Amino acid sequence: MELPKSLQAKLQQRQDNNALRQLPEAKSLVDFASNDYIGFAHSENLFHQIHQYLLANNIKTNGATGSRLISGNHPLYEVTENFIAQFHQAEAALIFNSGYDANVGFFSCVPQRNDIILYDELCHASIRDGIQMSHAKAYKFQHNDTEDLEKLLLKFEPATRNPQPATIYIITESVFSMDGDSPNLEALTQLAQKYNAYLVVDEAHALGVFGEQGEGLVQSSGLQNQVFARIMTFGKGLGCHGAAILGSAELKSYLVNFARSFIYTTGLSPHSVATILVSYQNLQSEKETLQQLKANIVFFNQEKLRLGLKPMFVYSKSAIQSAIIPGNDTVKNIATQLQQQGFDVKPILSPTVPEGQERLRFCLHSYNSEMEILNVLELLATFVF
Repeated sequence: MELPKSLQAKLQQRQDNNALRQLPEAKSLVDFASNDYIGFAHSENLFHQIHQYLLANNIKTNGATGSRLISGNHPLYEVTENFIAQFHQAEAALIFNSGYDANVGFFSCVPQRNDIILYDELCHASIRDGIQMSHAKAYKFQHNDTEDLEKLLLKFEPATRNPQPATIYIITESVFSMDGDSPNLEALTQLAQKYNAYLVVDEAHALGVFGEQGEGLVQSSGLQNQVFARIMTFGKGLGCHGAAILGSAELKSYLVNFARSFIYTTGLSPHSVATILVSYQNLQSEKETLQQLKANIVFFNQEKLRLGLKPMFVYSKSAIQSAIIPGNDTVKNIATQLQQQGFDVKPILSPTVPEGQERLRFCLHSYNSEMEILNVLELLATFVF
C-alpha cells in the first residue's frame, strides 16, 4: 500500500535537505562512533562471566514472561537493583528497559499539573518527549547558563507559595550527548536548595567515564545526596541495555505505581539483567581501562590543539568531542572521506542539531590507540584547512 502523500512529502523534504536517515551497513572501521566507551560491549571476558553467572545461579530462562508487576519480576532484578543502589550511594534503584523508557516514564508522571519544569535547552529528545507527556508547564533555559536559570526560578518561585503550591523541577544532563560538555553541577545544586527546587540529572554519557570507578559525574563530585533523581543509562559506558532511576525508596514506589513505560511493558530477560549486574561488578575491577579512556581524552585534546583544530571543537573533557562543520552536505562529505580512510566518524545533521550546528562527532574509547587518534585528527586537518 502506498504511503500517504503527506508522509511522502516529509520524506522528500528530508531527501532534498540531504538529511534522510538510513540504517548504516556494518563496516570494519576504527571506532570513533559508538558509545562503547570502555569496550564492555565487545569484551569476550565479560561475555563469559555473564554466561557463568547464569549457570552458577541455575538461571536458564530466556525471557521475563511478562511485565514486572505480573510475572516478569525475576529474583535477579532485586539483586541487581540493590547492587546498583549501593554502588551509586543511593537509597533505591529501579531498572527500566532503556534510557528512553526511563526518561519518558519519569517525566511523564512525576511533575504534576501545577508544577513547573525548567530544562536545559539541549536536553535529550527522550527528556523532551517525557516532558511533553506531562501536565506540568515547561520552560527551557539557555544551555549551561545558571544566570538564565535563576531568572526563571525568580519568576516562578511565587507559585511555590500558592494555596496549591507548585513544585519546581530543574532538569539537566551531566554530559550532553551532542556537545560532550557538562554543566556546573555544584551551582545547580545550590540553586535548587535556594529555591526549594528538585534537581534531576541524566547521567547517560557519564557512567563508565567519570569517577574512580566510572560512577558518573554527580557522585564523583560528591553531590549525590543533593540530587532528587539520577537517570543512569547502560547502553553507553556499560555496553549493554537498560537504565535505572536512582532516588529515594518513596520515589521508587511512586514510579512502580505511576510510570507507564515501566508498568505496561515486558521486563528485561534474566540474561539482560545479569549483563547489567556483571558489567557493574567489572566497573569496580577495571580501573586501568577507565584510566586509559581518560588518557585518550587528554591526548585527543592535546592533539587538536597542536594541529590548530581546537577552535572548531566544542569545549569538552568527556569522551564526546564534536567538531562544528556547518552544512549537511559539507559535514557528510568530510565524514565520507574519513570513512574511506578507515575511520568510523559519523556526521550529525540538522534537524538532529540546529541548522548551522552540523558536526562531526568523535566518540573516544579506552581501546583507541594514540596512533589512531593522531591519524584521524591529521586527516581532519587536511580536509578542513
